[in-house]
Amino acid sequence: MNGIIIADLTHLNVVYPPATLARLQQTVTLVAPPQTAKAIRQNLHLLRDVEVIFSGWGGPVLDAELLQHAPKLRAVLYAAGTVKGIVTDEFWSRGIALSAAPAANAIPVAEFTLSQILFGLKLGWQHNQLCKRGDFTQLVVPGGLGSTVGLISMGHIAKLVRRLLAAHEVKVITCDPFLTAAEAVALDIERVALPELFERSAVVSLHTPELPETNGMIRREHFERLPRHATFINTARSAVVCHDDLIAVWQQRPDLWAVLDVTECATPGQRKALQDLENITLTPHIAGSRDGECRRMGDLMADELERLVAGRPLQHAVTRAQMQMIA
Repeated sequence: MNGIIIADLTHLNVVYPPATLARLQQTVTLVAPPQTAKAIRQNLHLLRDVEVIFSGWGGPVLDAELLQHAPKLRAVLYAAGTVKGIVTDEFWSRGIALSAAPAANAIPVAEFTLSQILFGLKLGWQHNQLCKRGDFTQLVVPGGLGSTVGLISMGHIAKLVRRLLAAHEVKVITCDPFLTAAEAVALDIERVALPELFERSAVVSLHTPELPETNGMIRREHFERLPRHATFINTARSAVVCHDDLIAVWQQRPDLWAVLDVTECATPGQRKALQDLENITLTPHIAGSRDGECRRMGDLMADELERLVAGRPLQHAVTRAQMQMIA
């Protein structure tokens, strides 16, 4: 089988490190050195005999021009999360198999989220703020026994967060209109409306994908319902949150805390306000796979290659219907 790697070369060695690359080359003949999305447009002849494209961050848009130069293409194995930025109608019409790695990327996001949930239940950031001022007062904390944690949307990441929380004696509730009663029972999670989730939760963690219908979904009316000293965590997409509303409520409620790992949709003015607020912790989108963690995604694609060659179904196949649900 002939293959080619097309991705952002900056991340190539962490997504497809030597050991993973060796696994691929046991099965696939790479017809050319790794290409960037820009480089392959200038060398489309390289795709003539390619049967599988290995990609990831910075992968090429799979449009008609690219696909007509790859008549033998059977599969695209995408070592990253959402594929929304690379697939096209032309791609789907050709029936090419597609696999992606949101399940692998979910692991570090869930680990980060768990750390902030447990830290939030101890009011860790509030205590850090007090201690830096020389005040070693111990606030009354929700704690990890019997407190309520709210998870908004139950995709790959939130389900893994729920499993990690199973080791802790907390009550978990969710708002997800697509979660069935049977799934809720299996996850040992209570389904509630969004306002109730904010009202009951000591920590709220957002896991909603960015879709037209979710843009600005989390607003002032939700934040104002948070109980005293509650923590709000966003490792999903910043567009789901109305930043002006968050800023206004956090200015009025210094008891609240927010941990925002995503602020890409904030305006410069909003970002400045977020930076200035003492009760907000900002991180530069570090919850997802970073550095050595990225190897999981490449290894997952190597596993998928073995299934493809053996004629078995891809375990992480992405269909057109599923695509919109990948955050």
